[in-house]
Amino acid sequence: MFAKIEHGPLMDRVYRHQRHFYDATRKYYLLGRDPMIAGLTPPANGSILEIGCGTGRNLVMAGEAYPTTKLYGIDISNEMLATARQKIVTAALGERTQLAYADAAKFDPSAPFGRAQFDRIFISYAVSMIPQWENVMREAVNHLGVGGELHIVDFGDLRDLPGAAKTALYKWLEWYHVTPRNDLFDVAEAIAAGTGSHVEAKRLYRGFAWISIIRRQS
Repeated sequence: MFAKIEHGPLMDRVYRHQRHFYDATRKYYLLGRDPMIAGLTPPANGSILEIGCGTGRNLVMAGEAYPTTKLYGIDISNEMLATARQKIVTAALGERTQLAYADAAKFDPSAPFGRAQFDRIFISYAVSMIPQWENVMREAVNHLGVGGELHIVDFGDLRDLPGAAKTALYKWLEWYHVTPRNDLFDVAEAIAAGTGSHVEAKRLYRGFAWISIIRRQS
């Protein structure tokens, strides 16, 4: 049984109704998700874990792109997990997918999934909503096997967007408890240096979206 998670009730309130139309609206501004999924390229018969799997949209895409992989997803919102389970079943991916309610900052995958390591872990537009996001990244790298990769896509620093557009977007994100992590690349560099990993940074759409990749070498 998972311990009580304080952030979970907040996310349930935010997404209790939004989950029903979340994917239809987010496609217009959660940019970079599909390029990130295309870049996962896990080994044949490998494993993919999504932290903050939300509605299951990304796991379904990953499952279709990599048909021999096993899929795993965790989320802190039971509301989102309910939608994710429906999507997984509709996509006929139930036999190779496992979902669990968990706090990514204190996550032991051995309990719900019976495994400690994964070939690929990805986080899509979730570090900007997780208070302990740096700990989540460190824990994720700890659960990579040798040669495993952590892929993160999220809002960037919006550096090259017009000032008015940047100000309006930041205000809108604040309403939804979203905080872009402008030091994401610096944190990834520090984690990589401490774990013998290689890091890669990609800036997309004039800084609107960032992709950070940490590849574990040992």
